[in-house]
Amino acid sequence: MQDSIQPLKIVTPTPPAPELFTDASAAVDRLVALYDQSIGFLHDRFLGAMRDGHPGVRIRAYYPEIRVTTTTHAKVDSRLSFGHVPAPGTFATGITRPDLFRHYLEQQIGLLLESHQVPVQVGLSETPMPVHFAVSNYPEIAVPQEGAAEFILRDVFDVPDLNVTNDDIVNGVAQPAADGAQPLAPFTAQRIDYSLARLAHYTATDPGHFQNHVLFTNYQFYVSEFEAYARAQLADPDSGYSSFVSTGNVEITDPETPIPLSPKMPQMPTYHLKRPNGAGITLVNIGVGPSNAKTATDHIAVLRPHAWLMVGHCAGLRSSQSLGDFVLAHAYLREDKVLDDDLPVWVPIPALAEIQVALEQAVAQETQLDGYDLKRIMRTGTVASVDNRNWELRDHSGPVQRLSQSRAVALDMESATIAANGFRFRVPYGTLLCVSDKPLHGELKLPGMASDFYKTQVARHLMIGIRAMERLRGMPLERLHSRKLRSFEETAFL
Repeated sequence: MQDSIQPLKIVTPTPPAPELFTDASAAVDRLVALYDQSIGFLHDRFLGAMRDGHPGVRIRAYYPEIRVTTTTHAKVDSRLSFGHVPAPGTFATGITRPDLFRHYLEQQIGLLLESHQVPVQVGLSETPMPVHFAVSNYPEIAVPQEGAAEFILRDVFDVPDLNVTNDDIVNGVAQPAADGAQPLAPFTAQRIDYSLARLAHYTATDPGHFQNHVLFTNYQFYVSEFEAYARAQLADPDSGYSSFVSTGNVEITDPETPIPLSPKMPQMPTYHLKRPNGAGITLVNIGVGPSNAKTATDHIAVLRPHAWLMVGHCAGLRSSQSLGDFVLAHAYLREDKVLDDDLPVWVPIPALAEIQVALEQAVAQETQLDGYDLKRIMRTGTVASVDNRNWELRDHSGPVQRLSQSRAVALDMESATIAANGFRFRVPYGTLLCVSDKPLHGELKLPGMASDFYKTQVARHLMIGIRAMERLRGMPLERLHSRKLRSFEETAFL
């Protein structure tokens, strides 16, 4: 009889004992120390294996973890949508990149301590850290693809595991862990690491540059206007903005510094006008289509932005609209199809009062129109988002009937996706579009018309989005995050 194959011995860093904390900053300090120990261990062992070959053992390190146990129902402020667990029990979440999320973690842990008056426990989780994510913290190191190393990588190191890299928590289908602990935060550590890597790839900027207020657009024309605004803000010492970041992580603080053209543009060019603690504005050009819109929001959501807005172009569907008019979405007809498996189309996507008011006030500020006069240049109504750019070329009877039944006033390919993913991920969302064509009325988007239109409208439209974000920035977080975005049993962390 053949001898059974013995599994490799597992070598890990010396596991420290869990510690209890009643101070949020101290708790995050401990998370940073544990995380640094894990990635440092994997870094050193990985380099050794690449140099010397198979080490003869299995190398493993674990994500740090926050855990809290409550035995009584907390009497919390019923106006708050976050900062407390829904019932007595044990709640836990793995943590990655505590350096990047420090401000967020201190805020969320602080609210938890205040709400429940019990300490949080910081220690190591039971979730292995994939070597790919650990060494991504070291730009000079790249993990070889399967078969490129002298040994099978997954025989020695842990690799990404789709069983814990998913949206089960935000989709409301997560089960308690083996020890009975329920989720404390909306994403697992591996899910966050996965998205951080994807963001760097798709946007060509480091996730650390992203700001808490995100503008999405579907046209590159907005980028030059955003850069011009950024340079003007950097020239103003009282603006509060500290730097501007372009693709390739080119960061400037002097408004006169030129930005070299990128030899290869990423799929979703992204630009960041930064303020301390992430209070600035990020602009993402997601291009055209619901797939890009879902991809961008899937990954940006792990950064827990305070709000995201769509400021793009649309087809006006009413004869009373003119090119250049604005559309403030208060409902969405979802025919984009990309989120149907995660968020069924029968789920209503409500308008958020805080966002709607900020956008309407920003339009009034930029146009110098108010009240009833705003109706001259802005419609509030349903925006339809479709997955077919050339929907006009098909039989109109079906699409137009649905557009009429939904009372749609505008049509695009991204807005409903961004709003629906905002609802799914509990990120406040809104949409302000600009009418660039009216296909049902013979006004198509042709080259000459587009050129004149963009010259006159892009700057004003972008400024409205920026003004709205500035208003939202001044709003306390507990007011901005509406209870409309929370379900029956929610994670304590935003």
